[in-house]
Amino acid sequence: MSLMSKEQLKQWIKENNMKSVTDVQSALKELFAETLQEMLEGELDTTLGYPKHDTKNKRTTNSRNGHSKKTVRSEYGEMDLQIPRDREGEFEPVIVKKHQSNVTGIEDQIIALYAKGISTRDIQDHLQQLYGVEVSPTLISNVTNKLLPLIKEWQNRPLQNVYAIVFMDAIHFKAKQDGINCQQSSLHGDRY
Repeated sequence: MSLMSKEQLKQWIKENNMKSVTDVQSALKELFAETLQEMLEGELDTTLGYPKHDTKNKRTTNSRNGHSKKTVRSEYGEMDLQIPRDREGEFEPVIVKKHQSNVTGIEDQIIALYAKGISTRDIQDHLQQLYGVEVSPTLISNVTNKLLPLIKEWQNRPLQNVYAIVFMDAIHFKAKQDGINCQQSSLHGDRY
């Protein structure tokens, strides 16, 4: 499935001066890092009870206190995140926990969250089942609100006229012939 038309993809490659697979992987890593960063910012909004720069709704003495740099590993490689801090030290990130240095697998979970339609209850269940993380519906709403522009862009992308699909089917069976174990496989493939 293509996220962009061929023309858009060519333009994006040209704009970003991509000449190798490494360049593409780097772009994906940056996109994932931006997504994690927005999720962390949404978590801090929930902890403090108000969005950044919204002093009218501030009902706490606690406030934002900059960021600290953290390097984490993912399926895309190492990436630097700016973990938001609060003055009173109450903020406990859930998406990228304190002292956590590996976020492999979260990429797939983010995609699964999008695929589930971003129902706050579904996301809450998903995070609980996979990571044992208890999060409130308010936290999920704040995080998804931060990600909505990215989601809308993906949902409104132009689709290709034709998509190639390959169905694979395989049979593997064991048999004995003259007291010797024999293995045989048969692979069938159809293209549509």
